[in-house]
Amino acid sequence: MGREIGRYLGDLLGYQVVGHEVINQAARRAGVPEAALAAIDELGLLGICPSEEACHAYREAVRQVMQELAATGNVVLIGRAGQVILGGWPRTLHVRLFAPTQIRTERIARRLNISLKAARAQVKASDKFRKNYLKRFYNVNWNSPKLYDLVLNTAHLDEISAAEIIFSSLRQFQIVVQKNPIDRLAVDVIDKD
Repeated sequence: MGREIGRYLGDLLGYQVVGHEVINQAARRAGVPEAALAAIDELGLLGICPSEEACHAYREAVRQVMQELAATGNVVLIGRAGQVILGGWPRTLHVRLFAPTQIRTERIARRLNISLKAARAQVKASDKFRKNYLKRFYNVNWNSPKLYDLVLNTAHLDEISAAEIIFSSLRQFQIVVQKNPIDRLAVDVIDKD
């Protein structure tokens, strides 16, 4: 539900919402479309294995694109290791969305009209990819609460309710942490949903 929550939050805030677009911009900038395809292909279905140099160029380009978007502000960034790339940015709220495996499995099965067994395999493969990606390239544990300002269990929430909780938290973040109104802000939504 990360993309859906991110889109709804963007509408609430009047912010630009960016997800896979980061991949496309970074791939064009780095000149390595195979690295972008490999990043999109979380489950490894395409069997693309770019060179280490291509992957490094791609990750560097992703970092640059994300930092440029965050610097302009008023953007909701979805995924792409934003909790690490933008870690420490004072005008960024890092949000982790999660739900139990069974609930995510049921949601994916419904959304994609596939069996529970196939959906469970997809959830496990996606979780493994994301966990390994962050560990391998950024040397962090994606479950570490230190990476996030807000962790939200979406097990009993719909997209609208979750976005409204983040919206409310964001307002408190602006008031309490920043101590003054801010004119630019990036919201980094990381989902395991």
